[in-house]
Formats: sequence, C-alpha cells, structure tokens
Amino acid sequence: MKLSRRRFMQTVAVGAAVSGWQLPIFGQSSQLNTLKIPELYYGDMRSGVNHYALTAQTGTVDFLPGLRTPTIGINGDYLGPTLRLMNGDDVAIAVRNQLGEETTLHWHGLHVPAKVDGGPAQIIAAGAEWNPQFRVSQKAGSFWYHSHLLHQSGAQVYRGLSGMIIIDDEDSSKLELPAEYGVDDIPLIVQDRRFNADGSFRYLGMHMDVMTGMYGDTILVNGTGAALFTPTTQRVRFRLLNAANARSFNFAFDDNREFQLIASDGGLLSAPVTLHHLELAPAERAEIVVNFSDGAPVNLVSLPLDANSPFMPQGIMRNMLPLNSTPIQILAIAPQSQLETRVAIPDQLAEIQRISASEAQHVRRFTLSMPMGMGMMNMRASGGRGQMGNMGNEFQINGKAMDMATINERVNIGVASPRYSRHSIA
Repeated sequence: MKLSRRRFMQTVAVGAAVSGWQLPIFGQSSQLNTLKIPELYYGDMRSGVNHYALTAQTGTVDFLPGLRTPTIGINGDYLGPTLRLMNGDDVAIAVRNQLGEETTLHWHGLHVPAKVDGGPAQIIAAGAEWNPQFRVSQKAGSFWYHSHLLHQSGAQVYRGLSGMIIIDDEDSSKLELPAEYGVDDIPLIVQDRRFNADGSFRYLGMHMDVMTGMYGDTILVNGTGAALFTPTTQRVRFRLLNAANARSFNFAFDDNREFQLIASDGGLLSAPVTLHHLELAPAERAEIVVNFSDGAPVNLVSLPLDANSPFMPQGIMRNMLPLNSTPIQILAIAPQSQLETRVAIPDQLAEIQRISASEAQHVRRFTLSMPMGMGMMNMRASGGRGQMGNMGNEFQINGKAMDMATINERVNIGVASPRYSRHSIA
C-alpha cells in the first residue's frame, strides 16, 4: 500500500504546526510505504524442546528509490523474524553463519547462562553453526537479539543483524491486552541510518561518528523507510525497540495524544502509566497502547530531548554536536474508516516482587573512566567497519580495561551473565 505523502501531510498539518517543526522527507521518496511486519516465528516443538533455525546471511534491499543497499539479516535480507518464546520452555537454537565473516548472536535481556548468551566469547566462524540450548526463565516482555562480535557489533547491527523476541507467560495470556500479532500487537524496530550516493550504508564516515556514536539521517521502522501503518482496531499495542546505534528517541504523537505505558525492559508494569512522551536509549524497549478510535491520522514522532534528560550529552560533547535534539518523524498512522472495537486495557497488569535496598547483602561500587584529550584521539575507524583501535585499553571499570582472556575464563566456568544489559552499540 502506498499513500501520497502530500495527501497525508495535508491531513496532519495542524498537528505539525502545533509541534512547531517540519516533518522530514525520507530519502528521495514522495510516497509513504506500508510498514513491514517481521515474520512471527514460534519454533518447532519436538520431544519437549522448541527448536529454532536461524541463518545469518547477506542480501540487498531497495531502501532508496532506484538503489540497492547491500545488507545482512537473519533468515532474510534485513533484520530477522520475531522469535516467540514461552516462559518455562526449553529451547534449542541452530544459528548458521553464512555471512562470509565471523559473527555472534546475543539474546539481549534474557536471563541465560553466559555460555549461551551469544556475547563476544561465542564467536561463530564463517560457515559454522552454533547450537545454544537454554530454558526460558522470565516473565512476559519484549526483548531482542543482535550481533555482539567484538569491535564489529555496531557495524553488523547497522547492516541489519538484529530482530525482536517476545516472551509470553501464563499470567500475561489471561490479560485483556491487544495481542494479535501484526494486527493490534505491532513490533516497531526503530533505526536511523545514513547512505552513500550508491545506496550502500555509510557507517563511521567521519571522525565525529567515532567520537559521538553513529547517527543517521534516515529513519527505518522494521526496515521500512517513510513507513505507514493503518490500524484496523481502536486500540493498538506498539512494542517499541530503539535499535539505533547511538541515538536516543523521545517517542510522542504530533497531536500530543496520550498513551498508556504497559511494559518496560523488564516486562509488564504493575499498572498502566499514562504518558505523552517516552524516552528510550539504544537497546531499550517499551510497550505502549494507543487509542485510535477518533479515526484521525497522526504521526509517531521523536521530539527533541529535554535539556535535563540523562540521554543528552554533557560538557564538551554537548558543544560539539547537538545530539538527540533533532525532531524526527518515525511512523505515519492513518486508521481505516471502520475500526474494530477492543476492550479497555485492565487497571492491573502484573504482580511485581519489590526488593528493598535494605535486603542487600553485598554492596559493590563501580567507577567508570574514559580518556579525554589525546587519549580519546587514539580511537580510530578501520576500513569503515568500526574497528576501534585502542579503545578497549582506554575505557576502564574500577581502573581495569576489558580483557577478553578474563571474560573467556569466566564463560568457561559458567558464570551467569548480567541480569540486565543496556548499552549503545556504536
């Protein structure tokens, strides 16, 4: 489905005027494109174990009119299927690497042993296969998977090596929430990308990209540029994933309509929270429910971050580049004329066990340090692929730099991976 940008923008001009900024044009396209929905992958249950087959592969995608962009993806040209898991299930995943280069595949946010976490220690050689097995052990929520190869995570994710994970549990399945995948339960994998004149991705094209992280000038949602979603139901659940390499988004609607936040990185909240905007840093997820019963077209946008936001650069970095302060259109939304009625979301969502700080048996302190001046200048891009020179020897935790030998030793003895992992990936 394609809709004239001019026609759509005429319907939302009032909202944009109130916002006080112009909606950007995506590439050279004058058309809006139907939002792609990643394939839902339930796996294949055999002998009590749910099996998934994933292949990392190369491909091409026409993000820009008349140009083909070399890409990588999982079971396809760009991005991967949405993996649907159930709390308590045993899963076995066969990951084949047909990229022609090394990679890894990390289950971001999942509580799994380090040996199957897919971090830099679990390298999958070109042409090889990795077979992690684990039991899903956490409540319902939205998570994701992506490359975590040392020095190449950013480059491989930028080219498309990532996808979403949805975990269900018995309690969440009983809630009256939008839950029909692709209809009223919609994943939104939001990325910003930059392109060369020939249509190829431009990654780390200048020194500023190394200094500040990789920011793009074109928005892709589920790999769709100038994306349009047409709701068929009054209420829609969006599973937001900030899959940008460095940019933080301040999600809102350009008519300032409210929405209900129902889940964060850790899963469902105890009760819905009404918001008008929501900030997400790279790798963070959130689930929101939006009411489109008025039938009015609207845009999902990213507003400039507040000056006091923790995601705004501080000190000298703020003066170098006004990061995260650009207003951006994310997704055009044009509800169909007749919308299916869906019940209101419940007042109570999940029972959360609260842990008091007074119950802590151990207190650990972490001092994070990074180089300034000439130390920062030691970082360099290599061949446009994101090799970061001496960066691993410059950034320190409690005075120690990252050492893969130590990490591999810990992985080999089965030390559990961190419970939560949030990070910028380039």
